[in-house]
Amino acid sequence: EVQVMEAGGGSVQAGGSLILSCAASGYISRTYCMGWFREVPGSEREGVAAIGTVANTIYADSVKGRFTVSRDNAKNIVYLQMDSLRPDDTAVYYCAVVEDPDCYPRLTKDGYNFWGQGTRVTVSS
Repeated sequence: EVQVMEAGGGSVQAGGSLILSCAASGYISRTYCMGWFREVPGSEREGVAAIGTVANTIYADSVKGRFTVSRDNAKNIVYLQMDSLRPDDTAVYYCAVVEDPDCYPRLTKDGYNFWGQGTRVTVSS
């Protein structure tokens, strides 16, 4: 089974930056897609960014131009660089993985079958 673990959350002031990482371990092939989601209490978990097997990417409109997703295939790690953070970026951020050579990056939860425990990001004004 694949284990997924996020790291890098924390507190930052508005306008600051954070980088999140997501490590996939266990039996995992090279052909996987990974997505970043976030959730605030009382709201649905929403897709933020995702990356495919050939480093093709997709972003939610709310983070375009501010967030960048990238992957290191040798380490099975995906990064989410978050710049120009705003208070409404405050959430628990989750990483999700789907192993499928035909996968493509998507921002819908049903596209993924392995999830991390989440890491909290707090942006203060």
